Amino acid sequence: MAKPKVILLMGPTASGKTQLAIDVAKEINGEIISVDSALVFRGMDIGTAKPDMDERAGIKHHLIDIIDPSQRFSAGRFADQANMLISEITQRGKAVILVGGTMLYFHVLLEGIAELPAANEAVRKEIDELAQLRGWAYVHKQLQEVDAVAAVRIHPNDPQRIQRALEIYKVSGRNQSEWLESQKTVDLSFVPLKFSIAPVERQILHNKIEQRFNLMLEQGFEEEVCALFKRQDLHMDLPAIRAVGYRQMWAYLSGEYSVNTMREKAIIATRQLAKRQFTWLRRQTNVTGLETGDKAALTSILALFNQRAEINNRPLQK
Repeated sequence: MAKPKVILLMGPTASGKTQLAIDVAKEINGEIISVDSALVFRGMDIGTAKPDMDERAGIKHHLIDIIDPSQRFSAGRFADQANMLISEITQRGKAVILVGGTMLYFHVLLEGIAELPAANEAVRKEIDELAQLRGWAYVHKQLQEVDAVAAVRIHPNDPQRIQRALEIYKVSGRNQSEWLESQKTVDLSFVPLKFSIAPVERQILHNKIEQRFNLMLEQGFEEEVCALFKRQDLHMDLPAIRAVGYRQMWAYLSGEYSVNTMREKAIIATRQLAKRQFTWLRRQTNVTGLETGDKAALTSILALFNQRAEINNRPLQK
């Protein structure tokens, strides 16, 4: 029996992929699986640009609002649930569209999770002490020297992942990227049709990011984060609170930033996220590039979904 085709729509934040995925789903009787590490959290709607029920237009969405912000959701757990959903949805005779910008989730789904060296408490303590002495930004620079690929993927404000990546190198003498590259053995149950969407000019995306964050502020983003801030069980070390925008608003509510500094840092952090997403996308193969706002994007996806011919790839934005 032939494996089902599954559409993967990848792109940087604010690129228009959410609406395009909904348009595709309408045309092919599809359901959408979110590939976004922030959309899994309940009560985090404005700052994540989570599509509301009207925007979803009757299309079934999965892996949205499934856990509390106090909880964690790993890439491995995402891959397990996504594979299960792909099987369930296709068995019901419907198509599947995976859409999002959490590139680690796409990576683990397509490539699997490598068997990495076990944790070493002594090495972790050494890295922690270095961070306390010099700061995590310095430790991130140390990681960049031994694993440039991981340093691009991991944000300087993500100490847990910085520590793990550097720990792997110190323990084994091989960096995390080499371990991951050497263990690509996933036998996919589906045929991935990979698409990326982005504006032709990077400045257009930068403008969209700024406009969208300003709109979030108008929609009540501060009040949304304030409700989380008042809880006693949430803190800055949780993935939910480290999410772009939420981290900066949390610092503002804590008195660390002025409102103008918060806004500026949130916009800069979002642009940096988009840059990392672009970097990951440029390394991918068999990806069809689509332009934000191009009316032909929907037609291109449908044409490739409905044919067996090889994809004629368009180059990704440099």
